[in-house]
Amino acid sequence: MEKKKEEISFEDKIKLLEEIVKELESGEVPLDDAIDKYTEAMKLAKECSDKLSEVSDKVNKILLDNGKLEDFTVEE
Repeated sequence: MEKKKEEISFEDKIKLLEEIVKELESGEVPLDDAIDKYTEAMKLAKECSDKLSEVSDKVNKILLDNGKLEDFTVEE
């Protein structure tokens, strides 16, 4: 039976992304490594963005008295 790859937490992905950005900003990363790091950073950024969208969709729902979830909107 094949084990699933452990999922890195959102917080850990943000930390990795910050580390990569610092490395790239230093200007001391060889070009080939910089390209790999940039690619990894873009992947992490997309994963984080997708997670935030997913969570936002869940948070923007309201549980009605009948137990159904409905989109939450503020009426002005």
